[in-house]
Amino acid sequence: MQFDPLNDALVKMFNAEQAGKYEVSLFPASKLLGSVLQIMQSQGYVGQFEREENGRGGSYKVELLGTINQCGVVKPRYSVRRTDFDRWEGRYLPAQDFGLLILTTNNGVMSHYDAKQNRIGGRLLAYVY
Repeated sequence: MQFDPLNDALVKMFNAEQAGKYEVSLFPASKLLGSVLQIMQSQGYVGQFEREENGRGGSYKVELLGTINQCGVVKPRYSVRRTDFDRWEGRYLPAQDFGLLILTTNNGVMSHYDAKQNRIGGRLLAYVY
């Protein structure tokens, strides 16, 4: 029984990176996991990924590039104002402008860089560096 599929997927991806694997299969597939993977792909943390249907929730096959040093989910999902990104970067990322916070907003799931540019806040989902 899974309580947090996003956490399970990120932990599985991190462990596969540490073991030197080149690809990993993440399941169950969801829209949220797809959005997080798409953001990570656009920032260069993972390679190509594709969704596979298996009749039991589906899965994502993800190509690993070896660029993830650490990743995880933020629990509880803190609410972040558009003016407080620096505080949360200092808490979850090792250095200023190094790494990525992923958050959900009214405009969908996006990185904190996009949220800063669009001047909107949201709720923290995950971090990657």
